[in-house]
Amino acid sequence: MSLKIITADERKAQQSGIKGAIVGWAKIGKTSLLWTLDPATTLFVDLEAGGLSVQGWQGDSIEIRDWMTARDVACFLGGPNPAMRADQPYSQEHFGFVCNQYGDPAILGKYQTIFIDSITVASRLCFQWSSGQPQAFSEKTGKPDTRGAYGLLGKEMIAWVTQLQHIPAKNVWFVGLLDTKRDDFNREYHELQVEGSKTGLELPGIVDEVITMAELKAEDGAPFRAFVCTRPNPWGYPAGDRSGKLDMVEQPHLGKLMEKIRNGLHPGVGTYTYNINDNGGKS
Repeated sequence: MSLKIITADERKAQQSGIKGAIVGWAKIGKTSLLWTLDPATTLFVDLEAGGLSVQGWQGDSIEIRDWMTARDVACFLGGPNPAMRADQPYSQEHFGFVCNQYGDPAILGKYQTIFIDSITVASRLCFQWSSGQPQAFSEKTGKPDTRGAYGLLGKEMIAWVTQLQHIPAKNVWFVGLLDTKRDDFNREYHELQVEGSKTGLELPGIVDEVITMAELKAEDGAPFRAFVCTRPNPWGYPAGDRSGKLDMVEQPHLGKLMEKIRNGLHPGVGTYTYNINDNGGKS
């Protein structure tokens, strides 16, 4: 078998999709970002029964209520991982199983964006499952072993995120809650709310974009919602832009944000005035 070398022109022609994470406090409007996406080409992966805020949204959705289903859906969406053994999740054998359950994966062809809400709930489902596995109990005493449960949680979550991140030619967005904490010196800091520490530490290195959706204040003191896209930023929010095309503060419209990343069509808004009651594009 000859080595496949991809030329620069071939690489530029490939559409790998944008992979990102959006974090923010509860009720800031993260799920409502679906209104800024084309419902005909967006699949909503709903892990927290958050459909009330987007009840009139016309797109398709999948509901997930347990970790095994979360793994099966990720395998179906991402396809088989050739690096996995036959007995491991996301292997060719696992993919064959989920195709028998869900049907022909060609039905996914119409979707350009996968919107996953939320990674916070996914981590809770994963921890619940991990806590019942053999690794979560001491071999000597049979008593629960918290370290074993968290170790398995970290491995499972990173494998799940990586499987979804590798979905070819589609945008994948993970939504999650933001936590505010204080360090040993009583300094405030913000981080993704997930069970365990491994996922929160490694996620920024897996996805292309890390964005905090927050309420900021304009120069006149009026509050407005915004995407904080780069760091360092004055608020210390998690952020990171691998594309290099985003300003520190952008309009909280996911569709326009992706268009800017691809084409640079939408200029940065800086301290723009934005109606906090605006739902991001819902008519």
